[in-house]
Amino acid sequence: MVQKAKILLVDDRPENLLALEAILSALDQTLVRASSGEEALKALLTDDFAVILLDVQMPGMDGFETAAHIKRRERTRDIPIIFLTAINHGPHHTFRGYAAGAVDYISKPFDPWVLRAKVSVFVELYMKNCQLREQAALLRLQLEGGDKAAAGGAKEPAGLLAELSARLAAVEEQAEALSKQLDDESADAAAVATAAHLERKLTGLRRALDALEPGTGNGAASVPSQN
Repeated sequence: MVQKAKILLVDDRPENLLALEAILSALDQTLVRASSGEEALKALLTDDFAVILLDVQMPGMDGFETAAHIKRRERTRDIPIIFLTAINHGPHHTFRGYAAGAVDYISKPFDPWVLRAKVSVFVELYMKNCQLREQAALLRLQLEGGDKAAAGGAKEPAGLLAELSARLAAVEEQAEALSKQLDDESADAAAVATAAHLERKLTGLRRALDALEPGTGNGAASVPSQN
């Protein structure tokens, strides 16, 4: 069973949170509420999120300050943040949002379809990265098993290699389709860059896997970094 991604919704007004849940429920992911910046930071201590929808105007810790705390933490600094604001802002105000680490800045009232489409892109990227980490973990186990088998004079477990290759091929196909979709829709530069980074990691993982195939080496290839 594929685990659902978590989306963090941060707004001090319950009616706004309810509206966001209504818009994003069609994505069939786990929606987590936070009514303040402090509550959002607590949620981020224990859970991993695909994307954060963050209201700018909140009493106490506002959206900009909350984003600054999120970006300072190593665990959370790479989570995409979409700012939501009801302010009639000028270029300076928008720049402040991007400077705080936002990947997008959307004014209220917003188009529900557009918001849902933007969030879905980051959910897809998050899921592909999760799949990639799983494949990398399997590959590490395979490399360790191959070293032990070679030391004992045993043969490479070709069946496991074939299964791992098939799983990786499925992720590669999905990543390619997502990249084409981003090109067609002229997506945000941050989403395009994230997709390109994912493809580079997939390429490195494929090379390491190919090096384990019979006749291509003794399994000494290194696992690509997942940073």
